[in-house]
Amino acid sequence: MTETADDARDHYDVTGEGPVLLLLPGGAGHPMGLGPLVEALAARFTVVTYDPLGLAHGRLGLPVPEQQVADWSEGAHRVLAAVLPEGGSAYAFGTSSGGIAVLDLLARHPARLAHVVAHEPPCVTVLPDGAERRAELLGQLDGDERPPAEGESATPMGVFLARVLHPFTAYTPVPAPDTATRLTLAAGTGSRGQLLHRTTEFTAQRLGAAFTEFPGGHLGALDHPVEFADLLTETLRSSAHTSS
Repeated sequence: MTETADDARDHYDVTGEGPVLLLLPGGAGHPMGLGPLVEALAARFTVVTYDPLGLAHGRLGLPVPEQQVADWSEGAHRVLAAVLPEGGSAYAFGTSSGGIAVLDLLARHPARLAHVVAHEPPCVTVLPDGAERRAELLGQLDGDERPPAEGESATPMGVFLARVLHPFTAYTPVPAPDTATRLTLAAGTGSRGQLLHRTTEFTAQRLGAAFTEFPGGHLGALDHPVEFADLLTETLRSSAHTSS
C-alpha cells in the first residue's frame, strides 16, 4: 500500500499492520535497499517509510536546495499527523542522516513519539574534537566519492554529497526534557573503533540515552535486514514495556 500526503513535499509509503513505526532512511532519504528490512518489520508494525525529498516518488533529477535538518523533522511530523489518530504516538527509526532527523523530531515533537532509535547519526560535532573530525569526514567523502557537478541531482548519492552531507554533519543534538528514556542510540558492531561508533556512543552519553549495538556496520540495516529488524523490534518492545 502506498500513500502520499496532500503536501507535495511529503512522500511516504505505508505497509504492514500493528503499531506505527516511522522509518527515515539515510543518505538523501531515498529508501533504496531498505525493502528487505521493511518487509521484516511489516510483520510486526505499520511501517511508514518517509522519503523527505521524494526521490523515490518521481523527483530524482530535479533541482534540490541545500537541506536543513528541521525541514526533514517537520516533514516527518506532518507525516505522523497524517497517519496517526489525534493524540496518538509512534515509534521512529532513522539511520545515518535519517538518524539525525529523528533526533531533531524527538526534540521538537516528543508527544508524538513513543520511542526513537537513531542508528549512527553523523553528528560528529558533539565530540570534543568534533570540528577536526567533521573536516576529516567531509574531506574524505568529498575527495573520494563526490560525482561530477552536473550529476549532483541525478543520483541519491549525488544529492547526499551536494545537498545533505555538509548541513547535517553540522547539526548538534539538543537534549529535550523528559525524552532520554524514549531514546536509544545504536551503532554497528562492525563500526567499532570508527568515527561514527564513537560519535554515537558519545551522543548517547550526552543526551542521557541508552546505547546499544546492532548487526553490521554503518549499512547494517541493508546488509543484515532480518537480524537488524529483530533487534529493532526487541528494542522498541522493551522500551514500551519499561515505560508502561
